[in-house]
Amino acid sequence: MDIVISKMMSKPDFQSDFLANILKANANPDIITFAGGLPNAVSFPVEAMDRAADKVLKENGIMALQYSGAQGYLPLRQFIAERYRKKGIEVDASQIIITNGSQQALDMFSAVMIDPGDRVLVENPSYLAALQTFHLYDPEIVPVSLREDGIDVGELEKAIRENSPKFMYLIPNFQNPTGLTYTEEVRKAAAEVFRNSNVMVLEDDPYGELRFAGQGGHSFGWYLGEQCCMLGTFSKIVSPGMRIGWIACCEKKVFDKLLAYKATMDLHTNMFCQMVLFQYLQDNDLDEHIARTSLLYKQKVEFMLSCIDKYFPEGVSVTRPQGGMFMWVTLPDGIKGVDVQNAALKKGVAVTAGDPFYEFERDVPTIRLNFSNGSDEYIEKGIRILGEVIKEFMK
Repeated sequence: MDIVISKMMSKPDFQSDFLANILKANANPDIITFAGGLPNAVSFPVEAMDRAADKVLKENGIMALQYSGAQGYLPLRQFIAERYRKKGIEVDASQIIITNGSQQALDMFSAVMIDPGDRVLVENPSYLAALQTFHLYDPEIVPVSLREDGIDVGELEKAIRENSPKFMYLIPNFQNPTGLTYTEEVRKAAAEVFRNSNVMVLEDDPYGELRFAGQGGHSFGWYLGEQCCMLGTFSKIVSPGMRIGWIACCEKKVFDKLLAYKATMDLHTNMFCQMVLFQYLQDNDLDEHIARTSLLYKQKVEFMLSCIDKYFPEGVSVTRPQGGMFMWVTLPDGIKGVDVQNAALKKGVAVTAGDPFYEFERDVPTIRLNFSNGSDEYIEKGIRILGEVIKEFMK
């Protein structure tokens, strides 16, 4: 029997191979992994969630265990909308859809917006799972260079003028993979470029609340209103295992399509988890929890940087993020990140080479490190081994 599948699905997926290897490394207890985007388990509010789950089952058990609406639990949407309003962004609960993590929101937006051959702008480098998702819908990806202060605004303007893209996907806060953050000047200039076009902006902000240094900047949603759809998640600030994210969209035609697609995709996001999460948020101070997590990550990044200063050879540079979970390592010319990744894995340390974060570039001299997970002993051992591997390639 000769089974024929979609041509789009049969295309080789470079990003998917790397993502599968990351997940495999994360699941192996014998490997020190800096490859994934793992929150530190110390931050998980296990006891508070236990109390919240017990309360939900006792007081609203039937509702929590029953089918529900596609848009998501209204009190949770109201909670999210209120946090946007505190940042000066006018979003109503009726403009929010609760999703199975922000990863599902990426797929929903892609399904609604992309026709084969459409052009989509992304940062260069960009989040590999977003690139993977976009590829399923067969667009033409147009990368725009990322600088230390954010997107290259001149290149962005040119890319919009020459390509007439459907939308741009960006991560302005503690970007994945680089850990870089847009300055307010770059946000304002980029927003002006978008405002003078008909390009939708898809702003992903999974790490924005995890700031431990510097000053925050305005969301593109603050600048652009309904021209910007905003993705968020509780995965990095409460629990990744609950898979609760959202998309906030004030453009009615796009919102209606997103909600219709959500309803056909999975009917609704896990209602029990939505209600337990909301109960936790009612009974606990989320901002206090985020502050503790951010302090923990500040300690982790400072310790990892001190180990890098101690064990990495001269000629290697790293970004010094002000928040989030990642830093970006640039190796000396002639050393491939993929080679370092493969050699380090043989010695029990997993990192992610820079290649899958680029649409076109290969054999790049970069790797991504996750600093948020693991003990100090674990971090020091892994960085020491990684430094030894890099030195071998410099001989």
